[in-house]
Amino acid sequence: MTTAPRERPRDPDPARNPDHARYPDSAGLVAIRRGSLSLLLHRRSAAVVAVLVVLLAGVMLLAACVGQTYVPPGEVWRVLRGHPGPYDLIVGELRVPRIVLGALVGAALGMSGALVQTVTRNPLASPDVIGVGHGAAAATVLALATGTVASPGALPAVSVAGGLAAAALVYVLAWRHGMQPSRFVLTGVGIGVALSAVVQLYLTESELAAAEQVKLWLTGSLNGRGWDQAVPLTWVLLLTLPALVWASRALRPLGLDPDTAAALGVRVHRTQLALTVLGVILAATATGAAGPIGFIALTAPQLSRRLTRSPQLPLTTSALTGALILVTADLTARTLMPPLEIPVGALTALVGGPYLLWLLTHNNHPR
Repeated sequence: MTTAPRERPRDPDPARNPDHARYPDSAGLVAIRRGSLSLLLHRRSAAVVAVLVVLLAGVMLLAACVGQTYVPPGEVWRVLRGHPGPYDLIVGELRVPRIVLGALVGAALGMSGALVQTVTRNPLASPDVIGVGHGAAAATVLALATGTVASPGALPAVSVAGGLAAAALVYVLAWRHGMQPSRFVLTGVGIGVALSAVVQLYLTESELAAAEQVKLWLTGSLNGRGWDQAVPLTWVLLLTLPALVWASRALRPLGLDPDTAAALGVRVHRTQLALTVLGVILAATATGAAGPIGFIALTAPQLSRRLTRSPQLPLTTSALTGALILVTADLTARTLMPPLEIPVGALTALVGGPYLLWLLTHNNHPR
């Protein structure tokens, strides 16, 4: 009696099996087909997304309950359902809008960081590196210094315009028969330093009250912000949703080297430009809503990649990770030393900087 030969096991040695080295969790990919539609699903990524959604919902509920006044979860649910009660002001007008804005800003920054890091092929790149945050800050202080904007409600629009203009300037100066990621990053650093000098000059020459207002905005804070900032950001995310769906597919070939991506039929320069524009729009809008909040766009994509062990930076997981980090940081910032409130941007930079250094030095590649 003859037996069928057993299937040869997959060789884990990278020297003999380069595909396994590049895609260590390729066995976790599942193809889902429904008629003419097909979807490639990464099982670990789907599990991570489910866990992050549960964690984010839990942290948002905790943030709505905890503060100088504790609100029971049942009362929070009552307010969310629209029933009148004694906590309408605290929950419905102060905490919930702030929590929703924090989640939206964190999601936008997480996706923006994933897009920029994929284009630059640099895990240390972020929208701030290409001048978005510095451009937004410079435009805001110039508007205040010249009196161009009299209403504080117009400052988010000014900061968005400044961030977009700075990123466009970096792209134009870095273009030399195509976009080289290293030149793009270095040009962004140079433009950022110049714009930062403009901000510092304004702070040293302006009156104390105006300087304090700008300093608070520069640290990034959700204090005093709510639906007026959350609604425009929500519309931006909804309008860019089709582009984000396309971007999630375009990120896969760009994770390879440019020559391989071009051999697969990808128009590398056009795709890089489109992804950069999308990332800049998300980062500029988030900065306009809450000020320049560091660390989120830099670290959320890398944490997501390590959680999912996927070959490319996942957009959905990056968005959920960014939202979870920012909502948790804002909850900590307003409850750590009551009644004082720490700007959330200062807290994320203080905690996130050392953690990012540890993360990159101890685990450079997901396994």
